[in-house]
Amino acid sequence: MTLTSPVLRLGVDVGGTNTDAVLLDLSPGPRRGSVLASAKHPTTPEVTLGIRNAIQSVLKQAKDVSHIQALSIGTTHFVNALVERDPRRLDKVAVIRLCGPFSRGTPPFIGFPRELRDLLEGPHFLLSGGLQIDGSEISSVNRKEVEEACAEIRKQGISVVAVVSVFAPIDFEIKQEEHVASIIRELLKDVNVVCSKEVAHIGILERENASILNASLLRYAKKTVTGFRSAAKALQLQCPVFITSNDGTLLSCEQAAQLPIRTFSSGPTNSMRGAAFLASLESGHAKGESALVVDIGGTTTDVGMLLPSGFPRQAAAHHEFCGVRLNFSMPHVTSIGLGGGSIVQQNPATQKVTIGPDSVGYRILSEALVFGGSILTATDIVVASGHAQVGEASLVGHVDAAVVAAAEARIRTMLQNVVDAMKTSAQDVPVYLVGGGSILSPDALEGVSKVHRFPHFDVANAVGAAIAQISGIVDSVEDTSASTVPQVRAIVEQRAIARAIAAGADPKRVAIIESEAIPIAYTPGRCRFYVKAAGEWSGSSSATPDDSGLEPVDTAETVPTANGDAKARTHAVEAPELVTADDVLAYKPKVQRGEWFLSEVDLEWISEGCYVLGCGGGGSPFHTFLHLREMVRSGEVIRVIDLSALEPDALVGWGGGMGSPEVSAERLLGEEYNEATDELLSFLGMKKLAAFCALEIGGGNGMINMIPASTKHYNIPCIDGDFMGRAYPTGWQTTPNVYDPSGKGLNLLPAAISSGDGNVMIMMKAKKDTEIDRALRAACVEMGTLVGQAHRPLTAEFLETSLIVNTVSLSWRLGRALALARRQHSIARIGSILVDALGGRKSGRVLFSGKITDVQRTVYKGHTIGSVHIDAFAVDDDLEEDPEYPTERFSGSLVIPFKNENLYAEYHPGDGAPSKIIATVPDLICVLDAQSGAALGTPEFKYGLRVLVLGITAAPQWTDTPRGLELGDLRAFGYDDIPYIPLGTYSKPRSVIEEYS
Repeated sequence: MTLTSPVLRLGVDVGGTNTDAVLLDLSPGPRRGSVLASAKHPTTPEVTLGIRNAIQSVLKQAKDVSHIQALSIGTTHFVNALVERDPRRLDKVAVIRLCGPFSRGTPPFIGFPRELRDLLEGPHFLLSGGLQIDGSEISSVNRKEVEEACAEIRKQGISVVAVVSVFAPIDFEIKQEEHVASIIRELLKDVNVVCSKEVAHIGILERENASILNASLLRYAKKTVTGFRSAAKALQLQCPVFITSNDGTLLSCEQAAQLPIRTFSSGPTNSMRGAAFLASLESGHAKGESALVVDIGGTTTDVGMLLPSGFPRQAAAHHEFCGVRLNFSMPHVTSIGLGGGSIVQQNPATQKVTIGPDSVGYRILSEALVFGGSILTATDIVVASGHAQVGEASLVGHVDAAVVAAAEARIRTMLQNVVDAMKTSAQDVPVYLVGGGSILSPDALEGVSKVHRFPHFDVANAVGAAIAQISGIVDSVEDTSASTVPQVRAIVEQRAIARAIAAGADPKRVAIIESEAIPIAYTPGRCRFYVKAAGEWSGSSSATPDDSGLEPVDTAETVPTANGDAKARTHAVEAPELVTADDVLAYKPKVQRGEWFLSEVDLEWISEGCYVLGCGGGGSPFHTFLHLREMVRSGEVIRVIDLSALEPDALVGWGGGMGSPEVSAERLLGEEYNEATDELLSFLGMKKLAAFCALEIGGGNGMINMIPASTKHYNIPCIDGDFMGRAYPTGWQTTPNVYDPSGKGLNLLPAAISSGDGNVMIMMKAKKDTEIDRALRAACVEMGTLVGQAHRPLTAEFLETSLIVNTVSLSWRLGRALALARRQHSIARIGSILVDALGGRKSGRVLFSGKITDVQRTVYKGHTIGSVHIDAFAVDDDLEEDPEYPTERFSGSLVIPFKNENLYAEYHPGDGAPSKIIATVPDLICVLDAQSGAALGTPEFKYGLRVLVLGITAAPQWTDTPRGLELGDLRAFGYDDIPYIPLGTYSKPRSVIEEYS
C-alpha cells in the first residue's frame, strides 16, 4: 500500500484589526479539511510584518511543514494605497484610448474626484481604433498616432500606460489593445502597460477607470508581491505564493503584480468562501445551497450571498471605490454599523435604545464594561442577557434589564433587515455566522431557515484564502443568428474552462460557477455572455507563472518625480463645493439678463432630477452629465432661457440619442447628434437656429441638447422645457405629435439620424406617425445600434402650445432637494421633501413605500417589459424616524408594470380586498431608492431594495385633449380597459430664471 503525501495549504487574510492565518489539510480522504493550526495577530502598520508574525505562529504549532503546497495571502496593501492617496505608492498614468470619432467629450479621468485626479492624471490620447458591437472596426489602429503618443509619454517621464479600446472585451481576433501595447513596449522599454480587457468588462468609462487605478499601483504591486515571496523564503517556505482575488480565486505573484486591483475586496470573499468550506466540513459534503454569510466583527457586520457553487454573488455592474465608478468583479457585500464594540446608547427623552455605528473597535478589551471599562457595548448586552460568556459577567449586572431587552431587540432587527435586503427571494435562507462578533446574533432570525455556527468561525477568512481556486473568465458578445443561445453558451463555457485549465486549474475538478446570457437591446441575433469557470489548483509548479520578472524588494518609500503636473482646468462658471446643508441653501445659480449660466452644481442637480423624471426609463444621464461638466471645466458656456425670450418665428432644434444602452456605455457620445442636426439643417436650407430644446427631460436625453447649444458648437441657449415631461419609450409619444391631427408625424419630419462615423439618413415622409420610430430604429441597428436623431425645427410660436415649460428648472429643484436632504440627513422624509419641490400635494405625492419582493422582466422588440412588486414595511422594520416629521407608513403591496418606464401602480390592500389602480401614465410614477433618494431605472430594480414611489401630475399637453390621452395614456401600451384618472392638479414649475434673475 502506497502512502500519499499530505496536501497542506497555508492561508493568510489581512483584516483591519487582525491578521489571521491557518494551516489546512486538503489531502483526499477523511482528514481533508482539518485545521492543523490557526493564529490571530494584530495587523501592523507595515502589513507584511503582521503577515510574517501570523505565519510564524502557525508554523510553530504545526508538526511538519515540509508538505505545505502553497501559501495564499489575502491582502489590503493595494486598496489601502488608494484609500490613503499615498503618492509614495502611486504613479501617474498615461491613457491611450482607441475610440475613433467617439467618446471625445468624456476623456479619461473625467469621473475621478479632484484630489485623486490630480494625483494620478498623466497625458491622454484619443486615437483611431475601437470596435462596433458586431465586432467590426470603427477604424484601424494608426501606428503613427501611437508613435506620437509614445514620444509625448517619454517627454513627460510617465512610467505606466493604460490602453483602452472601445469594445475591447469582445475583440478576440483583431486584438487592437494588444497591438498597441506591443508598439509601446517596442518604443518605451521601461514603461509598464495595462490592457483594459484584462482588467474589467463592458462599459468603457468604468473599465478605463479600473485600468487607471490598476496601472497606478503597478510599481508598488511588484515591490509588494516580491516582499511576500521574500517573507516566505525567510520563513523557509519553499512553496509557491499566491494572492487571493475578489472572486475567491488565486492570482500568482506575477498576476497580482500585473492586476493588483483584483485583490481589492478579497477579504469579504475569503470570509464567504471559508464559511462555505466550514459548512461542507460540518455536513461531510459540499452543501450546494444558497446561504447568507454574516461576518460580525468589532465595528461592522458584513453580509454577502453565497451561491450554490460556493462562490459569492457578484455586485451590480457598476459600483464605486474612492469616488471612482468601476465595473470589475466585486462581491456583493452590504455592511452595517453593528459589531462587538458597537456603542449602546439610550435617548433620555424618548428612552429609545440605539446601537452603533460608533464603536470602541480594537479598544474593546479596555473600554467595554465586561473588560473593566466604562462604555456600554453590544458585547456587554449579550453577556448581560446570559447569551454569551465573555469577560467578567458581574461587571454588567447593574445594566437595566429594559435596556438589555431593547438592545437585543435592536440587534435582532438590524440583522434581520440587512439579511432581508441581501436575499434574492422571499424564501427563507440559511445563515452562516463567522467573525469574532458573531456572539451577538440570536439563534433564530425571521426569514432565516437556520443560523449555523461552525468550528473555527473566527478564522473563516483565512480558511477561504487557503482554499481559493483558479478561474477562467469569458465576457463577450456572440452571434446567435445561426445557433440557439444555449448552443452558443455551451461553446463559451468550454472556452472559460479551457482558460481556467491554462491558468493552472486541475482539469478533473473544473466547473462552471457563473453563466449568464444577456440579450442586446435593439440588436437581433447578438447576445452578451458572461461565464466563469473555476477549479482547484493542480499543484503543479509548472502551472505557476514565472515570477522572475518581479523587481527586487526595496523597502524605501520615495515620492516619484518627473511625472508631470496634471493639466490646469478652468471653469466658465465658478461654483463652490457644497459640503454642508447651509452651502446648498446659500447657493444661487448665475442668472443674468434673462439667461441662466449653468455651473457644475447646476448640471449635477439637473442630472439627478432628469433621472427621477425618467420614471424608470430614459437611461441614466450620468455620462452626459460628465460630458457637460468637463465642458464647463474647460471654459465652455451653457445657457438656459425661458421660452418667452424668443421671437415667435424663431426656430428651435430638438432631438437626442437613440440606441442600445450597451453601445452607449461603450462608445459614449460622439458627434452623432451634432452631425444629425447639421445634416438636417443643410437639407432644409436653414443656416441658424435660435435655441435647442430637449426631446424628453427624463433620462440622458434631458441634457444632451446642452452639448450642441454650448459655446463649443452652436453657441445658442437651451429652452427651459421639453416635449415629453418625462421619458416615453417611443418617438411618436411627443407633444409636437400630440398637436398634429394628421397622424403622419408632420412635426417630426424630416428627421435625420447619424452614426457619428460617416453614415447619415434622412426620413422625409411616413404614412403613419408610429412608422417613423420603427423605421429609424431599424436603421439604427444597421448603423451601429446608436445614433443621434434630429427632428424638424419648430417655431417658438408653436412651442407656446406644445412645450412643457420649466422642466429644466423642475429637474434642478428635484436635484437640489435630494442634495439638501442628504446633507441634512433627512433621507427618511425624502418623499415629502420632493413633493414640496414639485409644488405641493396637488402636484405630486408619495404613493407607497416598502421593499421590492419580486421583479419580472424580459426584452421584447428592443424594450424592457416587466413588473416590480413592492411590499409595505412591517411594523418592526428598522425605519429611520424624524420626531418632527413622522414617517408615513403603508400597508399591503404595490405592483408597477413597466415598458422601459413605469406604466401604472396597482395597490393591493390584502385581506381579500380588491386591488385599486392609484396612478397611471401620463402621470409620472417614479421609484426611488429610499436609502439614498436616487432614482432607479427599471434595469436597477432588484429584490430587497427599499424604495419609495412618487407620483407626479402630468402636464396638460397630455391630459387636456383626446389626442394627448390617446398617445400618452395606457391605451398606447395595449391596456385598453384601464381609464386615466388624474393624480392631482398640474402646477407649472417655477422658472429658476424668474426666481433668481
